[in-house]
Amino acid sequence: MAFTVLAAIVAAAAAALHRYVSGLRRNIAAARKTGLVYLVVPVSPINLAWQLTFWIWVPIIKLLPNSLWERWLFVMIPEWGYATGQTHFDKLGTDTFMVASPGSLVLYSQSAEVIHRMTQNRELFPKDVAKYGILEMFGRNVLTTEGALWRIHRKVTSASFNEKNAAHTFAEAINQTRGMLNMWFGPEGAKTGMTKTIKSLEHDTMTWALNIIGYVGFGLRLLWPGQTLPRDIDPRLAKYGSLDPPPGHTLTFADSVAVMLERIVAIMVFPEALLRILPFKFAREAYKGKINYVQYMSEFLHDKIEETQSGAPPREGMDIMGQLVQSKYSEKAALASSATAKLDDSSIIGNAFIMIVAGHETTANTLHFALLELANNPATQRRLQRDIDALFGADTDPSTWDYEKSVSPMLASHIGACINETLRLVPPVTGIPKVVSHDADQTITVDGKTHVLPAGLACHLMVVCAHRNPRWWPARPSERTGKKTDLDEFLPERWYRSSAAGSSSSKEAEREEEQLDKGDYGGFQGSDVSASFYRPVRGSYLPFSDGPRSCLGRRIAMVEMGAVLAVIFQRYSIELAVDEWAGDAEVEGMNSEERREVYRRAQEKSRETIRQADSVLTLKLHGGRYVPVRFVKRGKERFVSDPMLS
Repeated sequence: MAFTVLAAIVAAAAAALHRYVSGLRRNIAAARKTGLVYLVVPVSPINLAWQLTFWIWVPIIKLLPNSLWERWLFVMIPEWGYATGQTHFDKLGTDTFMVASPGSLVLYSQSAEVIHRMTQNRELFPKDVAKYGILEMFGRNVLTTEGALWRIHRKVTSASFNEKNAAHTFAEAINQTRGMLNMWFGPEGAKTGMTKTIKSLEHDTMTWALNIIGYVGFGLRLLWPGQTLPRDIDPRLAKYGSLDPPPGHTLTFADSVAVMLERIVAIMVFPEALLRILPFKFAREAYKGKINYVQYMSEFLHDKIEETQSGAPPREGMDIMGQLVQSKYSEKAALASSATAKLDDSSIIGNAFIMIVAGHETTANTLHFALLELANNPATQRRLQRDIDALFGADTDPSTWDYEKSVSPMLASHIGACINETLRLVPPVTGIPKVVSHDADQTITVDGKTHVLPAGLACHLMVVCAHRNPRWWPARPSERTGKKTDLDEFLPERWYRSSAAGSSSSKEAEREEEQLDKGDYGGFQGSDVSASFYRPVRGSYLPFSDGPRSCLGRRIAMVEMGAVLAVIFQRYSIELAVDEWAGDAEVEGMNSEERREVYRRAQEKSRETIRQADSVLTLKLHGGRYVPVRFVKRGKERFVSDPMLS
């Protein structure tokens, strides 16, 4: 009996070893056949089990002699592109390379040529929707589908994204920014002209963005501490904005969203039934956040169905849930042919999840990093304030700002340059997963040479690396670090520079524009970058992706971020908190050089913290990391008004 069991174990091990070796040999041969540079690794870097446990294995691998791992280990760390930038592409001497493992063959590219071809040819290089399973937990949606089904989702969800609703967003962003400032300053800050040290900036920008999309996109009035709901609010919507959990819930709506985002990995990995019984804090929080959110959205869906079937007039704003519900339940939809494809209820909730959760997180994180970079770069902050004064005036009431007159000049000013530079350095999504169509092999051109990619090949477009590729971006030697280029630094003035060496000429750029997929996929159709700025080569700047699958909310996001920066910096400045090195009384007694020195220490730590950002849904600070800051009224700055600080 023992011999039989042992023989079975040996046979199974032999079969597994054979599959491992044969899979590795097959993928090495396929990589070699493409003619591209390739690396050989022992485990697929895109394997989910590896991505969840790499932090255990990488330190163990590093105990081995360097020669065994130093050439390839970097690619096994999920966020290696953000962490290392150009380092490994430079070592490999190429912008596009392959990685062969026993379980997969993967292409990585920061080449604008390759990225442009793949993002513009949706049918030849479809989205690798298998990588987005986490976002399908509440139903299929515009992010997780492809082909004809994706067209249905895109058509329904795109209806709300237009200039009229961008104007609504502009006004609400101003309103919510005032609420955030009032919370920060409070009675004490109003007297002193300075907030206490803020350690919750990331959380606060999340609340800001959720409040905006909640109201403009869904008609939900969400509150800041100390605020109260309007008396005339629809009773059906009041429960979503309550600062206390309404009957039948154990979390407020806003808290259910926040907790779910915080515990998204646990929600993805563990079944709901298991989360319910696991005796761990993370499991209890994940379960509580998920069931509360699902219950809220089910109730919201029911309310919207009733509203639609009663013939109530459309609500002001985007009314995303209303648009989704009307696509199935309106009188017009009822009269449509039964053969007409419609979203089911789970897809309606799935798309609402994408819009209200994933959508607000990307904007919030970009704003968070923009504020930190402005605190790190006082000279940039002062230039930003000069442009705001010129555009809006130093003492005007933001509620009187006119969207149509303001939006284009705003996004063409240093406001737009700061947003663009933040998106270049810290894009919400650092990579775009694509796959070569399973129908046939496809070709790409790299530096004038054609390469054939096998059908089904997984492709990872390294957005964050393309954003720092000196082939495509105007760069100079770094004055701060001494590096060959300043592409790792926050320099919004880069957007006023001339084209980079090796980039397309204006005529070539025009030809690229003519080659775009001209299908009507909804959403904003213009460029992400003002015409007065440096125009990156197509494929080198993709904070909102590109082509048919570009982000529907990109115009809304740019308007939101522009509005909040204008409102804050019209009357306030942001400074890094230096509490770790000096108290307020000590700072008051310092001379100029001593203040510069303590601020430089805060800058160094802040920049190091930002470099530790990592991705779950989007790129952000995790693990309790934060950069402490203070907001001060203009004229009362302790540091950033010093012209010697940069």
